[in-house]
Amino acid sequence: MGNTKQVLLPDIGDFQSVDVIEVLVSPGERVEAEQSLITLESDKATMEIPAPFAGVVREVAVGVGDKVSEGQLIAVLEEEGAGAPAEAPPAATPEPAGDEAAAPQPESVQAAPPPVEPPADAPAQTVLREVFLPDIGDFRDVDVIEILVAPGDRVEAEQSVVTLESEKATMEIPAPFAGEVRDLKIAVGQKVNQGQLLMLMAVDEQVAGPKASAPDVADTLSQRMEDSAELSPEPAVPTPPRLPAEAVRAPGDKLPQQRPVIARPSDAPKGKAHASPAVRRFARELGVDLMQVPGTAPKGRITKEDVQNFVKQALSGGAARPPGAPGAFELPAMPEIDFGRFGEIEEVELGRIRKISGPHLHRAWLSVPHVTQFDEADITELEAFRKAQKAAAERAGTRLTLMPFLIRAVVNALQAYPRFNASLSPDGQRLIMKRYVNIGVAVDTPNGLVVPVLREADSKGVFDLARELAELSQKARDGKLAPSDLQGGCFSISSLGGIGGTQFTPIVNAPEVAILGVSRADMRPVWDGAAFAPRLVMPFSLSYDHRVIDGAEGARFTTHLAGLLGDIRRLLL
Repeated sequence: MGNTKQVLLPDIGDFQSVDVIEVLVSPGERVEAEQSLITLESDKATMEIPAPFAGVVREVAVGVGDKVSEGQLIAVLEEEGAGAPAEAPPAATPEPAGDEAAAPQPESVQAAPPPVEPPADAPAQTVLREVFLPDIGDFRDVDVIEILVAPGDRVEAEQSVVTLESEKATMEIPAPFAGEVRDLKIAVGQKVNQGQLLMLMAVDEQVAGPKASAPDVADTLSQRMEDSAELSPEPAVPTPPRLPAEAVRAPGDKLPQQRPVIARPSDAPKGKAHASPAVRRFARELGVDLMQVPGTAPKGRITKEDVQNFVKQALSGGAARPPGAPGAFELPAMPEIDFGRFGEIEEVELGRIRKISGPHLHRAWLSVPHVTQFDEADITELEAFRKAQKAAAERAGTRLTLMPFLIRAVVNALQAYPRFNASLSPDGQRLIMKRYVNIGVAVDTPNGLVVPVLREADSKGVFDLARELAELSQKARDGKLAPSDLQGGCFSISSLGGIGGTQFTPIVNAPEVAILGVSRADMRPVWDGAAFAPRLVMPFSLSYDHRVIDGAEGARFTTHLAGLLGDIRRLLL
């Protein structure tokens, strides 16, 4: 066998929690170096992660729908060409003799002796039993957030007695048998760990039924922990190892100490609010009843923002709005209509890029106060110059379009009006002025619109921009853009000139503060003071964030840009 190595997700830029949309290999399959293992999709790009070396896939650690981040295990490969020590044969087990041959063999350590059922006519005897916290996975110092019983209470088997909360799950610990609570050994706010004493219970020896076997306790614990973790958006709690059988000890008993009773987490009670442990803790700190808070996340889950909004409404005297009610940034839900009753229909799934970019555009449209400035540029001389440079561009190994000239003009305008080359801080109190100029150019692909970024556009000539733009556009259409190709944009350009239309309103690609929309140029008769002359006029529109840019500055920017496009020689000034 070869040397087994883990394959971790490499650096994918600033992206976190990226969706796995496709797993391209399976266990047992042989892969070559640089062969793609999985496909990821962020809100800006689809990317494939290659194998760092050739080998055989032994394990795939992610699945479709998982979210992964840098450094996360994605697969285990057995590298070819490296030897590995052979596995040692299992040691022979000596054959037990005598009575030992009939005794059952333990799974790991010596098991507790099986419980003995008392005779039916045996007198009842009350003994104290200790209830300890079981193995709850990798968690340590778990908070006790609620104690559900008090000394003197009579509880039934499986009745919840304590509620614990970790960073990933809320779980309830039930009584493993019926009895009376005599003494509590924990308090609310205390942190507990595996094996810690929870309480003492008085149990009638004859009433107590046969004890649960170790596999039963472990299996139930595993299932209950998984069910409890489903209430949280974080990953489910790992399945704990098998537990030893329980044991009983009466006070003053001279017999050897046996293993304690192991309590098991129960299913979370139905009807509880759907929120993560962190949100529950935040709500308790504010004194908020989560049952009164409407959840806006998927499946009605309550987020921290939902709790904050609930408190704000309560302080202002307003009642909490039910989900779907109209509000400042919340529109009434669209009514569900059965379009099939009007005629034949067909449902077509949205493309992955549109599914991801849709919420981003919606958020930008709602959160950015858009203003759109419309203008026109006379590009007659520019178009004549572009055509005259076609041969020189071909010798330079590229194809010259209008876009490189447009990028050069935009760069000049951004340098003249630097507020367009800025971003608003998250708190809305400061402007982040950028000393670099990276231009994003919208590219139409079969899967949807993507915006690759031309870096350091202010330091490149027209031929360099044309060459780099052609390469990025081809990578976008092939679905091979890297995360770095989509990051760091300062200003975006969206051109529909090759398709048609007069003017349109582009949506600001936040956190940028402006975007240029270019429409199709057409030949018009323009009065030059003496006669009408045919001129090639290109309409364009500038959308900007009104919190950063006012109308006067927007008009100055478009006027400056139109002047540069009208006489490209001004770029030399």
